Amino acid sequence: MTEKAPLTGKRALVTGGSRGIGAAIARRLAAEGAAVAVNYVANASSADALVAELTDTGHQAVALRADVGDPAQTKMLVSQVVAEFGGLDIVASNAGVEHFGPLESITAADFDRVFRINVAGQLFVTQAAAAAMSSGGRILLTSSISARIGVYQHTLYAASKAAVSAMVLNLAPELAERGIAVNAIAPGGTATDMAAEVGARYTPPALRGVSSDTIVASMNAIGRLAEPDEIACIAAFLLSPEASYVTGATMDASGGWM
Repeated sequence: MTEKAPLTGKRALVTGGSRGIGAAIARRLAAEGAAVAVNYVANASSADALVAELTDTGHQAVALRADVGDPAQTKMLVSQVVAEFGGLDIVASNAGVEHFGPLESITAADFDRVFRINVAGQLFVTQAAAAAMSSGGRILLTSSISARIGVYQHTLYAASKAAVSAMVLNLAPELAERGIAVNAIAPGGTATDMAAEVGARYTPPALRGVSSDTIVASMNAIGRLAEPDEIACIAAFLLSPEASYVTGATMDASGGWM
């Protein structure tokens, strides 16, 4: 007798799902039986390729464009998922932007962009999703270990991710009244396109010139970056029925970052 996949019959939305950690989460949720909506804002080709990959292997998936930094588009996105799948049970809010810069360079526009996407984007996707979910729904936001470690010229991004952890802690009792769990995952360094673009910025000035592999090995108990699939495994647990007694938590997925 074949064992049924744990998320069979569930309907999922992954924001920022076209690449990196988001794409890995979409693949994992699909593999566990969920129908998956892959949200993107700019990279249509990657989203379409991922959906084709999933549907070619027998999974139900669709690509949906929306800028989660716009609450109106976010609300429409959730409505599209409900129309496509007949409901919504799971949200993995992964869309986000990075920011590095010295204090003197931070502008109001920088603040608005980072907090509009990293904080407001996750708040309003939670708002729209919770309105569409019934009891048993699960929502996972994306924080970062940057919320609890000091990184040179990383203040704005770190503050936005600390806000995410505060949101899930305070949303938990409110959403529990509806039978909905909300948590966050806090990845450490992960081998993604974004990490390749900005990874060197995480190096303290005193260590510039030292190889990134050496730095990671000295600051991380496991001694390497995570693979996106490893983060997706943790996300899938928090979005599964097995995490029925977990809400309001931010789960560290840092490899023992010190």
